[in-house]
Amino acid sequence: MPASSQLPIVAIVGRPNVGKSTLFNRFAGRRRALVDDQPGVTRDRIAEEVEVEDRRILLVDTAGLEPREHEGLPGAVQALARSALDDADAIIFVVDGKSGLLPEDEVIAKILHRSAKPVLVAVNKIDVPKHEERSVEFQALGFEHTWGVSAEHGRGAWDALEMLVAALPERGSEEAAESGIRIALVGRPNVGKSSLVNRLVGAERVVVSDIPGTTRDTIDTRVEVEGDVFTLVDTAGLRRPGRRDRTVEKPSALMTVRSLERAQVALLIFDAGEGFTDQDARVARLARDRGCATVVLANKWDLVGRDHPDDPDAVSAIRETAAHGLRFMTDAPLLTVSAKTGSGIQKIFPAIRRVAEVGRTKIPTAALNRWLKDVVQRHEPAMAQRGGFRRQRLKFFYATQLRVSPPTILLFCTDPAAVQPSYKRFLENRLREAFDLEGTPVRLQLRARGGRDA
Repeated sequence: MPASSQLPIVAIVGRPNVGKSTLFNRFAGRRRALVDDQPGVTRDRIAEEVEVEDRRILLVDTAGLEPREHEGLPGAVQALARSALDDADAIIFVVDGKSGLLPEDEVIAKILHRSAKPVLVAVNKIDVPKHEERSVEFQALGFEHTWGVSAEHGRGAWDALEMLVAALPERGSEEAAESGIRIALVGRPNVGKSSLVNRLVGAERVVVSDIPGTTRDTIDTRVEVEGDVFTLVDTAGLRRPGRRDRTVEKPSALMTVRSLERAQVALLIFDAGEGFTDQDARVARLARDRGCATVVLANKWDLVGRDHPDDPDAVSAIRETAAHGLRFMTDAPLLTVSAKTGSGIQKIFPAIRRVAEVGRTKIPTAALNRWLKDVVQRHEPAMAQRGGFRRQRLKFFYATQLRVSPPTILLFCTDPAAVQPSYKRFLENRLREAFDLEGTPVRLQLRARGGRDA
């Protein structure tokens, strides 16, 4: 994937409980982030592609910039704002119009002023026109654009986002496509990502430590294997949401989003000894949402399978542990490996080649339409209801592939909005089976004949 293809990132930052997640949900068009009245409910960054007029951006919700009681606003929290400066192309700085300007807002503003990137101050909770006067005091923060918005009701929100996106430079094709396959190594802290990079490269190229979160930045390492070039990107770990005391690791998530945005393949690494956790599933979902083909690695297998490294029952148990968390991507291959001993390492590059090649699959139009006709005849979609009790049968007419990496299929039908999510998943699963699409996301777009996408 060419570096120039990555979407511009707009990060939403601010102290806790100012309405960042509500604003994110307003832009995303659905309830994706957890929203609550208690400070600090958002534990992870959540990314969503959003179309703003004729441009697409990657909107990233962030955890709150939270001071520690005994340290004021610590360096770890300031690092979160610096991360937004480093990894985002523009920033929405959310403040609370009801609470007024607070010292924490001023500290964050000082950090954001150090960058030439566009910053919009979104003064939230300006729900009605008479609240506009609340925005005035935030002009003291010194940013050119201060905009009163209501995340809850939508007032002024889209106008603010459109103005910010308009300030972003257009992305050209000045960056050449990278040769070979770009791979992002992702996972929770301390699952062995850096050790695995060192094992794959055969040299101590990245800092390795038993302390979770040693890796703070992404590190690119190019390696040639049997004539193929691979670029390994080691990323800082994504800690599970509840660990509030590890604020220093939170900036890493935005880097991981950026790395996945540019990667063709994600190596999702989890600790086989600890089993597959909810946070592992969150990272997997992020990789799939960013369109990366994925290979899942159960690392530290030397600790689990010490006595019987090839025991099929032990492997089966690990797969069962991961199966529930990976129910949305059961197609991803799972390998048991040990970065420490080298066990299973020889399987990794062949698996990467395979899923990358699958991601580039181009299905002939004739074969695609034969598949569509057959699968719909075998299992027809539910009838669409129109005009009270009147029901109309859904019909699929035609299919064509729009792009690869990941394979994206356009299906023409009578009423895209009436196609149930379960039937869309059914079509995706049957498509995988028919064309052996292991390890790669599949995008299905529905369009009315002569009309718009669903």
